[in-house]
Amino acid sequence: MAEITFSDALNLAIKEEMRRDESVFLMGESIRGGIYGVTGGLSQEFGDRVIDTPLSELGFMGAAVGAAAVGMRPIVQSLASFLFVAMDQLISQAAKMRFMFGGQVDLPIVYRCGLIYGNNPAAHHADRPYPMFVNVPGLKIVIPTTPADAKGLLKTAIRDNNPVMFFEDNNLSGWRGDVPDDDVAIPFGVADVKREGTDVTIVAIAGMLRRALEAAETLEEDGISAEVIDPRTIVPLDHETILKSVEKTGRLVVADPAHKSCSVASEISAMVSQEGFWSLQAPIQRVTSLDVHFPFSPALEPLVFPNEEKIIEAVHATME
Repeated sequence: MAEITFSDALNLAIKEEMRRDESVFLMGESIRGGIYGVTGGLSQEFGDRVIDTPLSELGFMGAAVGAAAVGMRPIVQSLASFLFVAMDQLISQAAKMRFMFGGQVDLPIVYRCGLIYGNNPAAHHADRPYPMFVNVPGLKIVIPTTPADAKGLLKTAIRDNNPVMFFEDNNLSGWRGDVPDDDVAIPFGVADVKREGTDVTIVAIAGMLRRALEAAETLEEDGISAEVIDPRTIVPLDHETILKSVEKTGRLVVADPAHKSCSVASEISAMVSQEGFWSLQAPIQRVTSLDVHFPFSPALEPLVFPNEEKIIEAVHATME
């Protein structure tokens, strides 16, 4: 067990999997330069298995489909905001090909997608588009939040024979935590209770986990015991853990950095309303980004996305 950062945990997972399986290779934007803080040292160890591509998402995300179809296991690096350029390859090919070929082809692709909202990157770079991909059958959606989960879930993603959208919240890059030294692959579809509580359930997605845990500390001072759950994977989603928690607390707040409309927060809220309605003692609260593009202005941007104060306010609303 060692204490390392979120970024270093991702780096370690890639190194271990590339050492374990020679069919694993890395491709995408700015890899050899390592500007995203994850790929340092990989090109020195693995040589031409680390490929810096031209800045053409449609091209290299599509190339990954072809590589996977003939037996390779590509890991593709990009920013989440640039996925729109490659939508035809991601949705019409990667997500549908196994189905359309009657299961005759595996597509073991990991699309690593960086989320860089919240530090004034402006509208073209601050998208959190993972809810869009939840609506596409054939894709698995993973959003780790701790260093241990980042390593364990990325290992599982690389070994999976289906395309996996692996979203990395860059606001967590420097977050440190204990990571097992041994080969631990965390299964998909298993949420994690990061903090136990009795009065309200907070389901926190991506970087909202840190804010939810901080909010829970403040709420405890007010005599409110908050249980904080990290879904870890959105597709598949662990219904059982969330429903069991809501059955105990009777209240639900979902914190999601994506836009409010048609968000993962919306899907979780709908699921609990349908499957756990009789457990609820108050209306479900969603704490999300506003349905507007992120402004560049440092004064305006904090008004758009969720924070501890908004989570606390939502919790108090369930107590009224």
